[in-house]
Amino acid sequence: MNGFEPLLAGLLALLAGLAIGKAWERYKLRDGKWFDRRRTRQSPHYILGLNFLVANQIDQAIEELGRAASLENDALEVHMILGNLYREKGQVGKAITVHQSLLQRPRLTRLEHAHVLLCLGLDYKRGGFVDRALEAFNEVLRLDPKNEYALVNLQKLHEEQHQWTEAYDTRRRLSALTNTGEPSQNQAILAFLDNEIGLEAMRRKDFPEAIRRFDAAIDLDARAVPAYLNLGDVRVAQGKDQDAATVWEKLIEVAPDRAYLAFDRLEALAVRTGSPERFTRVCRRLIDENPQDWRARLALSRHLAASGRAHDALDLQFAALVQNPHALSIHQAIWRALAQLQYPASLVSRYSDLTRHAVFYLDPHVCMRCRYRSTELLWQCPHCHDWNTFVEERIAPAQDATEVEV
Repeated sequence: MNGFEPLLAGLLALLAGLAIGKAWERYKLRDGKWFDRRRTRQSPHYILGLNFLVANQIDQAIEELGRAASLENDALEVHMILGNLYREKGQVGKAITVHQSLLQRPRLTRLEHAHVLLCLGLDYKRGGFVDRALEAFNEVLRLDPKNEYALVNLQKLHEEQHQWTEAYDTRRRLSALTNTGEPSQNQAILAFLDNEIGLEAMRRKDFPEAIRRFDAAIDLDARAVPAYLNLGDVRVAQGKDQDAATVWEKLIEVAPDRAYLAFDRLEALAVRTGSPERFTRVCRRLIDENPQDWRARLALSRHLAASGRAHDALDLQFAALVQNPHALSIHQAIWRALAQLQYPASLVSRYSDLTRHAVFYLDPHVCMRCRYRSTELLWQCPHCHDWNTFVEERIAPAQDATEVEV
């Protein structure tokens, strides 16, 4: 029997430890009194409040959670949620008051302090108190250096203030914490921030620093389109036209879906250097590789129309129209070409047939994260502030290019 006594004693110690752990999880000593952490969570008001919150019924959620909080004033998480709901409703003053009062509580743990400060920083950010928000997020990181939410919001604040170097350094810290998650996303964001720093150097005429930053952006993300565009602009400013053309043609190679952003630059450079056929070859190659590329056809048609080849231009424009019948830019180009040809009846009739069911629009783009709409391609969404989230919105899919006569 004596052989079982150590085993029995160990089992009893384990059970006692589990019981103490459960009690510690449920009860907390505050100001000399024990209180039940689950009391508020078991309240019907708390459960109703969460249900309303899930249903996005903010007013009802605030009412029920307020009743739950009144049952137990020490329920820290309920008061934090209430403050956050006030902020979402735009009642920033109330949110700040709630979260500031929580910071005055004695014996907050380090992590509790950090969580409340994070909420307060979000309040300040929403209210436009930038300095206070920066101070709050930095204090959160002092208490909890691995707080990803504080780092993300700190980065966004720096971006909104165009403090690109600070935003870059903050993203580097965040990337080090999330290197097992989405490294490609971190690299893409760092590439865009490198590009912004390069633009600042470019405005200062510090071309070596600008080139270093644009090259760094491309090394981080081979599809960092604005870095290619800006790097080519620097080379032009330095009088290195050939290098600029090489950079922009590299952009077309790695990101053919964004090639149209370099068309105006490449065409102007080709004309200025006396080699317009170079631009023609680029457009023809894009059309051959992707028969649905209406922008390459449109760019080439403009190039041909400028050199007096209105008939050839119009054929390309009609082919582009089949691919995207709603783009206003194509229709405007066709009208100019028809005017140049003095409106021949057969071509006007062909144009009328192609556009019978078309609805014109200005190439709309939409953010994939927040659905913000823009008539131009933006690299950072002005609404949700995420990077590289815009895609072109098409009213109708492109038609089969095999039937298109070019």
